[in-house]
Amino acid sequence: MDTEPLPVPEGLPLGLDALAERTFDAVLFDMDGTLIDSGPVVVRSWMRWADEEGVDPALLAGMHGIPSAQIVERLLPADRWTSATQRIDDIEVSDTDGIVVLPGAREALAALPAGRAAIATSCTRPLATARAGATGLPVPGVVVTASDVERGKPDPAPYLLAAQRLGVDPARCLVVEDAPAGITAGRAAGAATLAVATTHRVGDLQAAAADAVVVDLSGVRLVADDHGVRVLPA
Repeated sequence: MDTEPLPVPEGLPLGLDALAERTFDAVLFDMDGTLIDSGPVVVRSWMRWADEEGVDPALLAGMHGIPSAQIVERLLPADRWTSATQRIDDIEVSDTDGIVVLPGAREALAALPAGRAAIATSCTRPLATARAGATGLPVPGVVVTASDVERGKPDPAPYLLAAQRLGVDPARCLVVEDAPAGITAGRAAGAATLAVATTHRVGDLQAAAADAVVVDLSGVRLVADDHGVRVLPA
């Protein structure tokens, strides 16, 4: 599971000037790696799961941002999917030690009024509740989890549902993500994408065609008014 901390990238932000010229109806945030840092917990949990299930940990590389059920389906035979998915969910829900809010996340959420923000996460609902609760992160009224959609990221379903629940056009939304799978999902939903380089290298985020890349959310300032939301350099 590739969530090791990265050195602070040089040459950021990228593409933010063009993004700042647009006005959005809402901002749709990923959670893990975008709003909170759960990297050590994720690695710890999946390594324990891999050991229990007899899975080579190397096979977990590149899986960050994908729902647990879809990871299990890639790695195990069908007759083990249900039990193995339940096991990783149980492990993760019970371990929240060390989860922290990422720089700029509280400020970004606080800048957006009701109806202008949502979270779309690859966590199940119990896991999302546990992790947000562990940090005290104030979550918006709309939270879409892996429990709410048949297919998660990189499928666009989570972001399409988040926009639907807000009553906005996904093409007028900004998706904020840390993982290529999430950027792919946001783009497939028709949204603009802002990547934070917290868990993946800038080149990987650019390869996923993120519209702009910043170090983290402390690098931007969200401004909301009657016309919508703008994302400006901090």
